Amino acid sequence: NTPPFAGKEGKYVKSRNIKDRLDKELERNLALKVEPGDTADEFVVCGRGTLHLSILIENMRREGYEFCVGPPQVITRSTEKGTEEPYEIAVVEAKQEYMGSVVDLLGQRKGMMQDLSTSVGGDTQTVKYRIPTRGLIGVRNTLLTASKGTVVINTIFDGYDTWAGDINTRANGSLTAFETGSVTSYAVQSAQDRGVLFVKPGADVYENQVIGIHQRPGDLAVNVCKKKAATNVRSNKDSTVVLASSKEMGLDDCLEYIVNDELVEVTPESLRLLKNPKMGKQRRG
Repeated sequence: NTPPFAGKEGKYVKSRNIKDRLDKELERNLALKVEPGDTADEFVVCGRGTLHLSILIENMRREGYEFCVGPPQVITRSTEKGTEEPYEIAVVEAKQEYMGSVVDLLGQRKGMMQDLSTSVGGDTQTVKYRIPTRGLIGVRNTLLTASKGTVVINTIFDGYDTWAGDINTRANGSLTAFETGSVTSYAVQSAQDRGVLFVKPGADVYENQVIGIHQRPGDLAVNVCKKKAATNVRSNKDSTVVLASSKEMGLDDCLEYIVNDELVEVTPESLRLLKNPKMGKQRRG
């Protein structure tokens, strides 16, 4: 764990401690596989889906470990035909008024419709898709938002098939912290117009920490630590300002939200999102 706040909340921070913990987990978790990463402090952990991995992450977090996690990726294989990736059958049930949004979202994620049926009453429709597993990462929350929490989705593994190409799993960019400091209400008042924030006034943030969802594509750095200039002019205007509530992000939400250039910082007390510093060096280089 290398972000600025590393070591403040956890007991085990070194890569040696994390490796020992993962080796211990391999003795009882037969579905888990751990491989060395590109550097000595990186590990590639393979499991059966994001739920399997998130359980391990949550257990380690409660035991006092601090570490960063990258976005989940599917396991591909190389054949004579080229690269192949896993596909799944997704059956989605939603009210007829929301089915247009469901079809649009699954189509954007390279899904191929196989069947569409309507209930006897005509209120509910059920659609069947064959879709790459990559396209299903993060789709559950997106579908729930589009259907106001009424959609039901079930998936089952279907097999490997040809690589489907690039899939854009997130339409919006991220809001990042411009500098390190404490979040102020004065700064949040203007920052909340840029999108949905994850942080509240009084929280400590650091530079390049992801603090919200940008309302447009592309990332935007905002200063949420800016303090109001002290003057001798009194005003009651601040008392009438209403701040929007911040979005609470759980572990599953964080893993589904991040993209290739972002990480989740996991500590016993906090979950933070940040831009991958290594990816930033590559962009600047």
